[in-house]
Amino acid sequence: MLSLPTAHAASADERPNILFIFADDWGWGDLGCHGHPYVETPNIDRLAREGTDFHRFTVASGVCSPSRTAVMTGRFPARFNIDGHFAWVPSNAKRNMPDWLDPNATTLPGLLKSAGYATAHYGKWHLSNDMIPDSPSPGVYGYDDHGAFNCSGEQMPVHDDADRAIAFIEQANQNDQPFFINLWIHEPHTPFHVIPKYRWQFRDAGLSEADEIYAAVLAHADDRIGEVLDALDRFGIADNTLVIFSSDNGPARASRPTSMELTYDTATGAGFGIAASKGITAGRKGYKSSLFEGGINVPFIARWPGKIRAGAIDPDLMISAVDLLPTFCEIAHAELPDAYRGDGISQAAYLAGNAPTGRAKPLYWKLRSSWPPSKSRPHHWASYCVVQNEWKLLANADGSYVEMYDIVKDPMELVDIQASNQEVAQRLNEQLNDWKSTLPESPDPAFFSELRSQ
Repeated sequence: MLSLPTAHAASADERPNILFIFADDWGWGDLGCHGHPYVETPNIDRLAREGTDFHRFTVASGVCSPSRTAVMTGRFPARFNIDGHFAWVPSNAKRNMPDWLDPNATTLPGLLKSAGYATAHYGKWHLSNDMIPDSPSPGVYGYDDHGAFNCSGEQMPVHDDADRAIAFIEQANQNDQPFFINLWIHEPHTPFHVIPKYRWQFRDAGLSEADEIYAAVLAHADDRIGEVLDALDRFGIADNTLVIFSSDNGPARASRPTSMELTYDTATGAGFGIAASKGITAGRKGYKSSLFEGGINVPFIARWPGKIRAGAIDPDLMISAVDLLPTFCEIAHAELPDAYRGDGISQAAYLAGNAPTGRAKPLYWKLRSSWPPSKSRPHHWASYCVVQNEWKLLANADGSYVEMYDIVKDPMELVDIQASNQEVAQRLNEQLNDWKSTLPESPDPAFFSELRSQ
């Protein structure tokens, strides 16, 4: 069994356990409860029946590493010069990025650990890269236990995530200690590590090979989530556990017709490639790597029996990934350091009821995007974005072209209204430029790999 520290601030019955399930490239439309035509997700659908489905949640980037940085730190990832995925060292250097997340940054697991929580991470890491052997282990960021891939050191098999989480939950429960677990599952990122019995489930569904593979990997992920939910029931702690399911960004799609081939990833092994990426956004513009809603508006389902409404849909609350750190800390009674300057706000008061329309504190995005837009990826040109209240403004890299939307009345971003609201657009553009001026020009060399000097 795992050896965990003894709780020193509060016992498990005084504060909730927190289980944050973060999928990889899982589109807003890729859920049974969101009306997918063939994907079956009975366990995630159960969370929706027993909790609230928040339709306006957005992540802080259209791609993986910066999105995860925001969850870990409660800060916009551009503040760390992280605006793309961590790759091998020459690529990071070319894109003016560090080689890993600052291990001295204030982090969510570190704060909860200091407050007496047992903390763990299982699944994808990607706040460094497995091809950077001198990058810090996930353990230095505040975890009592971890099993991960896309990190330095040993790579955890992608399907071991649920078993590791259940063992940790059992030990924390025996210690009467509240726990926090980041369960960052691999699905449905490439390569698709599909297991035959899950493809067999869809053998008579009349699907193409690509759709069958996609449905199978999501069914496998949903089953593992169900195993963890069943463990919470078995240990009698479901009522005192906040469970959230979400995704790091929108679904990946090939930009051109692609043949079905096996690919190999150094962190996770062999599986089917991008041709099997069949995720949908339920009408939202763009996909992964876009700052339109298809890239950043993702599922967010929260269950906490007796605290969060069951069977509810919240179409209004504009909650962001940078809000998770202050929200979880308020719920856990974890104090934020005086020197901490986060970009999020606690949404704890709104998770259980009606929330205001719009958002008073602005949200900002920075993402590497090409201009002009290509015909195959027409909604992947925005390099910057700002949202305040109902207004959303997107800009290309040099600010020479912008679009603006009323994200409350027009969440699908169908009508560009910047021409008829020029004063608002100018104000947002000024705010965006002011924010850009606060960002560092280059990353701190302290977070460079020794490989940069070779």
